[in-house]
Amino acid sequence: MLHHTLAVSDDHPAPSEAQSVVEPFVRGSEGRVDPGNQKKIWVDLDNSPHVPFFVPIMEELQKRGHQILLTARDSYQVCELVEFHHLACKIVGSHWGRNRLLKTVGTLGRAARLVPLAAKEKPDLAISLVSRAQLLACKVLCIPTIVMFDYEFVMKMQFLHPDWFFVPAVIPDSAAAGAKQGVFHYAGLKEDVYVPRFKPDATLKGRLGINGTDLLVTVRPPATEAHYHNSESEKLLSAALDFLTHQPDVRVVLLPRNDRQAAALRGEWGDWIANGKIIIPEHVVDGLDLIWFSDLVISGGGTMNREAAALGVPVYSIFRGQIGAVDRYLAGMGRLVLLERVEDILTKIALERREPARSDAPADSTALRSISKAILSIAEHQCLPAQHHT
Repeated sequence: MLHHTLAVSDDHPAPSEAQSVVEPFVRGSEGRVDPGNQKKIWVDLDNSPHVPFFVPIMEELQKRGHQILLTARDSYQVCELVEFHHLACKIVGSHWGRNRLLKTVGTLGRAARLVPLAAKEKPDLAISLVSRAQLLACKVLCIPTIVMFDYEFVMKMQFLHPDWFFVPAVIPDSAAAGAKQGVFHYAGLKEDVYVPRFKPDATLKGRLGINGTDLLVTVRPPATEAHYHNSESEKLLSAALDFLTHQPDVRVVLLPRNDRQAAALRGEWGDWIANGKIIIPEHVVDGLDLIWFSDLVISGGGTMNREAAALGVPVYSIFRGQIGAVDRYLAGMGRLVLLERVEDILTKIALERREPARSDAPADSTALRSISKAILSIAEHQCLPAQHHT
């Protein structure tokens, strides 16, 4: 089960770096590759959504017989997710907040700590979802790099050009310029790698105290500490919560991103939390479960928006940064509604109950297979599959 959107909980604090440091995750399984061609592949987890995304990919690489070196940053719920998935890894560095100067200092400091670790482990290939610290360390050590992204406006790397970019097919070539070796375009969404493995937990609503008459709305606030954050998203969040709390039969499950955001939301919406209209879960909650059992989702985060779209759940985006190609594609397909002004809260949100689709449909592992195949081709042959090499 893939737990990656977690409620902040006093019962589940993020472990300190001293507590979290364990031996790097370096092992392989079911070796099907020639022992002479076995590679060590370094995966760096920089943010919470990276954990569920890379779990099935790492499994595929290990099935092939390659070793995985796993590192992570103590950011948002990364540590809790690493522990939940029983992933042995090295926790290096933490989140330095929204200040750009501090972000730069934190990235440089983390890269400086990754260099000796990687120099000792000698990985053959490094992979991340835009880990700048890993890219810096690999540049120093001349380690080949794959960078994956699905939001083109996060890729402002100046001189940090990876060897390969992996992006969804809807992202144009111009947005993936700069890769030294090539660009791999895969069909579908990044979330299609792991969402097909999801199996809903029927006990979730009962554990949250939600009954069958409630119209359930899951709300994810914007990433206020991200460099691309636009404060207009917070105005939309407040308007959405004000609208929802005054609707009969509606219950809101609110998922703060960290303790600071949780405290601010509790202060602003304390009365509605006290009367049960708004629920901030006290324990780890599976984001995919919440989405699956929700009648609709309102989110300021790209990952939850795309997960809802992948699961066929009505989803409304309050993200007000630059709209990326993936969100434009989903909006054009009618799978995502963009809320652009406060008035849209009243005119565009449809408070309707829905019947969840069957959860036993065959899983479509196309995205996982194609991405894993491309990584294996690079690891074993230093090139992308011929038909995708650009």
